[in-house]
Amino acid sequence: MSIVCTHLSFSWPDDTAVFRDLTFTVPAGRTGLVAANGAGKSTLLRLIAGELTPAAGSITTTGTVGYLRQDLPLTGEPTVAEILGVADRLAALRAIESGDTAEEHFTIIGNDWDVEERSRALLDRLGLGDVTLDRRLGTLSGGQTVSLGLAAQLLGRPDVLLLDEPTNNLDRAARERLHAVLEDFGGCLLIVSHDRELLDRMDRIAVLDRGGLSFFGGNFSAYEEAARTDREALERTVRSAEAEVKREKRELQQARERSARRASTAKRNLADAGLPKLFAGNMKRSAEVSAGRAGQTHANRMAGAQSRLDEAERQTREDDRIVIDLPDTAVPAGRTLFEGDGLRVRDVFRDLDLTIRGPERIALTGVNGSGKTTLLRLISGDLTPDAGHMRRTEGRIAYLSQRLDLLDDDLSVAENLAREAPTLPDRERMNRLARFLFRGDQAHLPVRVLSGGERLRATLACVLCAEPAPQLLLLDEPTNNLDLVSVGQLESALGAYRGAFVVVSHDERFLAEIGIDRRLTLDNGW
Repeated sequence: MSIVCTHLSFSWPDDTAVFRDLTFTVPAGRTGLVAANGAGKSTLLRLIAGELTPAAGSITTTGTVGYLRQDLPLTGEPTVAEILGVADRLAALRAIESGDTAEEHFTIIGNDWDVEERSRALLDRLGLGDVTLDRRLGTLSGGQTVSLGLAAQLLGRPDVLLLDEPTNNLDRAARERLHAVLEDFGGCLLIVSHDRELLDRMDRIAVLDRGGLSFFGGNFSAYEEAARTDREALERTVRSAEAEVKREKRELQQARERSARRASTAKRNLADAGLPKLFAGNMKRSAEVSAGRAGQTHANRMAGAQSRLDEAERQTREDDRIVIDLPDTAVPAGRTLFEGDGLRVRDVFRDLDLTIRGPERIALTGVNGSGKTTLLRLISGDLTPDAGHMRRTEGRIAYLSQRLDLLDDDLSVAENLAREAPTLPDRERMNRLARFLFRGDQAHLPVRVLSGGERLRATLACVLCAEPAPQLLLLDEPTNNLDLVSVGQLESALGAYRGAFVVVSHDERFLAEIGIDRRLTLDNGW
């Protein structure tokens, strides 16, 4: 059981190349695939699954392939049985049980007489034991839909299983069930994920970078340690290259000064010696040629040193972190930012009390469907409770939904920031965007062309630099669909934020990195 890609090439219809001459083998076992947003992770899975056709090269898989997409439909009328792909066999079973012995029913069932039992057992194992097979997709939560999609793939008993961000929208319990199911999978498993806890359960890590695929034995923590060592070596290379550039600049300047002194001395000596003009001119030209060669040698060495420095700096910039200072977001320790008493919302909450004071950092947790997003919408003012009272501070409250839909897609990043901070001078606006890694022309890209990580950075820039600055920040699953570099950039931005925030997240590593002060867990309306 394996995946073998040989000389694989693929481009989009506008001739944008994604892969050129890519060759690799994914053996049996668990492999985590990581890369920056836009590097082609999902495209590679679609190619392996057969949804896309390569322009050149070949893809060979051993056995049957199961593929769980990242963009699963969250609404619609299909039933659970239809999503699982067993509706026709269940219908045939029901017909036979009712006395209809038509041959076509037996043909549809084949040897799969236990399909209903297998379906129910798999749903139960993935935490969907209370979900009936005739239930409609649109009534399920996002996390339930992901678990259902995984069940549909596992029910087909694949030899090769491709999963694209399988922990998105899953609560803590659902993630643990996913881990247990994947531990038991005996085939070739290739997972695209930013979930460090899941990646730490892998046998190897595959890194997609600049159109090439590199493999590292061990889990993600081992890969991170190796990458950290490489980065430290690269930083030493940068420092060495900087020193080399300074030395070459100094030597080039010294060579020019020596050449100028020699030329001046030679000119005086020639004049004093009274040599014939022809002979003196030849000596002068010879000295100039010699000086020119020496100067060119130093210039070449200088250019080489600068090139090595540029390359080293380019490689270090690939993992840039957001480094900002946000004093305007500071909140005094005793200030009450939000207070809610006896809040009720339909069947979600009953008599819920909540107070948020000072610059505290709150993690809001709970199983899928417990009302986490509903509570954020109450705090932000986007939703009115059916009963209870709420009081908010005069300071600004900013709400970042899972959809990251605060920005105008048709405007550039800079134009969106100008809309949020109209009195900020243009130069300062560009400086602030540069701190969020939008440098030069990147600041003028329309929001609609940004990747998930870029959109998050743009949204953070416009929210955190807005006028007035927010003193309470609400974030709903902010790490969904982010690559690991982007998660680190988000952690950097939240580290600089001086106000209060409430974050919904099931990523324990992320919550540990951003310094949570307290946790609120929603459970059965409380």
